[in-house]
Amino acid sequence: MVVIRLSRGGAKGRPFYNIVVADRRDRRDGRFIERVGFYNPMASGSEQPLRIALDRVAHWADVGAQLSPAVTRLVGEAKKAVAAA
Repeated sequence: MVVIRLSRGGAKGRPFYNIVVADRRDRRDGRFIERVGFYNPMASGSEQPLRIALDRVAHWADVGAQLSPAVTRLVGEAKKAVAAA
């Protein structure tokens, strides 16, 4: 099964997450099929905290990929930001 989930990167105490499409059996930070965005919870100033290719997320969801709870929340935030802009 294919899942859209967060893959952690960054330094200790400064997390950075890539939003990736991966096989559920692969490790969290291991192999992935496609990178569809990123989430930077420590963003400050003019840094962008969240970027998601909503069209790619919709494509993968249409072909059966499941979103993790964290990614579902982030996609909702991204949709609100697009609607407000």
